[in-house]
Amino acid sequence: MSRYDFPTSPVAHPDAIVVGNKYRFTVLTDGLLRYEWAEDGKFEDRASTFAIRRKLAAPNYYLWDRGHVLEIITKRFHVIYNKKEFSSEGLAVQLRGPITNRWCYSQNVETLGGTTRTLDMANGKIPVEPGVLSREGFAVVEDSKTMLFEPGGWIGPRRSGKRSDAYIFCYGHDYRDAMRAFYAVSGSQPLLPRWALGNWWSRYHPYSRREYLNLIDHFQRDNVPLAVAVLDMDWHKVRIPPTYGSGWTGYSWNKELFPDPVGFLGELHERDLRVTLNVHPADGIRAFEDQYEEVAEYLGLDPSKGSNINFDCTDRKFMDAYFDVVHHEHEAEGVDFWWVDWQQGNRSRIEGIDPLWVLNHFHFMDIGRGHQRPLILSRFAGPGSHRYQIGFSGDTIMTWDSLNFQPEFTATASNIGYGWWSHDIGGHMQGYKDDELTTRWVQLGCFSPILRLHSSNNIFNTREPWVYNKEACDVIEDTLRFRHRLIPYLYTMNARAASHDEPLVQPIYWDYPETEEAYLYPNQFRFGSELFVAPITRSRDSTTHLGNTKVWLPPLRFVDVFTGVVYDGDRELSLHRPLNGYPVLAAEGAIIPLDAALNLENGAPNPSSLEILLVVGADGSFELIEDNGTGTRVDDGGFGIVEVDGTESGTDNVRFSYTSISYKQSSGILRIGPTLPSDPSIPKNRDWIIRLVAHTPKDDIRCLLSGSKKTTVVQTTTNANGSTINIGSLPTDQECVLELGSGPQLDIIDPVSRCWPIIYDANMGYDQKEAIWYTINADQPVSTRISRLQNMGIKQELLDALLELILADSRYCS
Repeated sequence: MSRYDFPTSPVAHPDAIVVGNKYRFTVLTDGLLRYEWAEDGKFEDRASTFAIRRKLAAPNYYLWDRGHVLEIITKRFHVIYNKKEFSSEGLAVQLRGPITNRWCYSQNVETLGGTTRTLDMANGKIPVEPGVLSREGFAVVEDSKTMLFEPGGWIGPRRSGKRSDAYIFCYGHDYRDAMRAFYAVSGSQPLLPRWALGNWWSRYHPYSRREYLNLIDHFQRDNVPLAVAVLDMDWHKVRIPPTYGSGWTGYSWNKELFPDPVGFLGELHERDLRVTLNVHPADGIRAFEDQYEEVAEYLGLDPSKGSNINFDCTDRKFMDAYFDVVHHEHEAEGVDFWWVDWQQGNRSRIEGIDPLWVLNHFHFMDIGRGHQRPLILSRFAGPGSHRYQIGFSGDTIMTWDSLNFQPEFTATASNIGYGWWSHDIGGHMQGYKDDELTTRWVQLGCFSPILRLHSSNNIFNTREPWVYNKEACDVIEDTLRFRHRLIPYLYTMNARAASHDEPLVQPIYWDYPETEEAYLYPNQFRFGSELFVAPITRSRDSTTHLGNTKVWLPPLRFVDVFTGVVYDGDRELSLHRPLNGYPVLAAEGAIIPLDAALNLENGAPNPSSLEILLVVGADGSFELIEDNGTGTRVDDGGFGIVEVDGTESGTDNVRFSYTSISYKQSSGILRIGPTLPSDPSIPKNRDWIIRLVAHTPKDDIRCLLSGSKKTTVVQTTTNANGSTINIGSLPTDQECVLELGSGPQLDIIDPVSRCWPIIYDANMGYDQKEAIWYTINADQPVSTRISRLQNMGIKQELLDALLELILADSRYCS
């Protein structure tokens, strides 16, 4: 197996193929059809950038060849084809099932959106490329001009001549089934290292060794954890002789800033950080580079001539030198992975070979050699790019409009399987200083796939929390701490994405495809299996000092995990929050594990203490997934489902440990553990805290350990947002049973006291404040008080904020 080879299965099962002289159909699943036309009758069986696994079990289908017309029928679609060159008159697909729309060849389908190559210079919403989901019920992935992989793994162009190669997804509104088919053919998302889910520091700035270390140490003094240290392009020489062109491309350390690169990288590792360097490969290897002579000799060139060694992604020998000499030597110094910043378009020496695709694919494979879990930071190259996490979305303009687009942009990327976008949190360039804007961006970053702070090289533009006003600094630092507290939850969702094809961020309409309101608010999204996030992306109202966002809540009962406010679902409403608040809701039965450490460590290790957020009211279950950080791409080269059965069938297998957490509503029993299989990376004992969000127990909470016959009363404290149960230290190899009492319900909270701070802080006349307060407190039915409020001439933003609380939970109103 060559260094470039990777496991593929591009030749479809023969039973799935219907072929004629110039056409070929492949029924990949009951809802996914590949259709090809080739004037020369030669069809493509090499893996493409999109389709690397066409050999799937042949589904059941009916074939009817009527001589001049061919029909293929599955339970989801009906193909009618006239056996001629594809045309809108000669090839049609009829959906079968609840949706019976008809598609004709070359018909433009308006999908629910996918993603795009870059957000460079974006100031607000921009067009995105198609995804594989649509309300019409079908979507097309055009694959006629994409790059191919030859047997042995090297890259190859398409054959010349008149030909067509595409895939049509015919899943109606069964969006999850469509995405499973997508991943089945294109490969699953690989597993990220745990540390990648922590906070990343990045800034386009010519740091020196001492300045960078002082920065990291400042974060530590503030008890703000980090996981990844990013060095933008100034790590290398940028001021070079004009004869060589620009200093954008470079591989030689700037010794004025970093006299001892190896020592510097070691100091970052001592602080439990992983390190990535930014590279712009476009200008190749030039004579000023420290490694020039070695690269030239590797390629059989005379280094004394000083000729530029051009970047050529189609030259296998050059790519060997690019990795073996240039990158491997830096990795030996301590570089953990690479930020591949290709900005020069999609053309190369060979037509159809996109350099970004080549760089993403081979960088990902190369950094994962041996037993290192592969990771790169690079740009989206097209369908199939989800196999090379993480995505760098580019240099956005720093405005509220840019912030407002990012939640939708992140969510729709999952419609093309792309689940690990990394945005420049805070925005990148131009724009204006606005502490509130930066704070809201960091809050969104906390509930994004990756939280990577970044900014341009403008001397006033930076992301250290302490450079903002005190209110913003406090919120930003708390948010960065909470991101690391979320890592037990995030890592479980990471494993779920790799093993069950469930991206971390998902549009709401995946679960409610027939509900119109699910499509109306594209900024709200599911964040893993348990959380529902509604980002605030507009500035605060001048009267209330509250940010707000309008959402649709699905037909469940929710609770805000930060405030404890309970909300009825199946309705549209506005949510209002001060700068230190953010709408993150969980439905009844939700279980969210958090790191409970008082002082969070850099690097995101497996925690020694855990806090479980439990929302009573419905049954719930959660399986916490952890591992020891080893294991890479298992037996499919990282382009498919990782092994998650806990076995050790190979040295590359990821060996997960599972902690089951389940809750039964009728009995009020919460079960935790044991953790199986055991692993030295998992503490033998863990402290456990249970936070009952918006629930106050009526009786003592009792705890029972497996192997014990006696229950003990555990310490419980209550506050305005619920209750906290401190179980203490428990062996991880035992089960803990917590008895909350039968059928516990979420608290019915009187909203009047919560209205007080909103009225108190509002910029308005004192007499009207007092009138509002007395109206809210009046001994009258809720409907009467609301009617009076609506007729008092109150500014709409303030009225909406008050009504949100008064009408949040219908149990209070009844």
